[in-house]
Amino acid sequence: MTVWVDWSPAWMVMKHHSPEFRAEAVGLYRSRPGTTVAAVARDLGGNPETLRAWIRIDDGRSCRPSVP
Repeated sequence: MTVWVDWSPAWMVMKHHSPEFRAEAVGLYRSRPGTTVAAVARDLGGNPETLRAWIRIDDGRSCRPSVP
């Protein structure tokens, strides 16, 4: 049995997204009640786990108490 692994550059490219893009992606997810992280990530051409991480980070920032 032979297993082929695609190591082409398309699979190896790491995308760097601006903070603005990340905020818009999280906002898009939050503005679509009933949708999934995977569906929004697919619409944006991204990885669901990346979007999920951005949502967790945003939740952490939102939950922190403000310091007077």
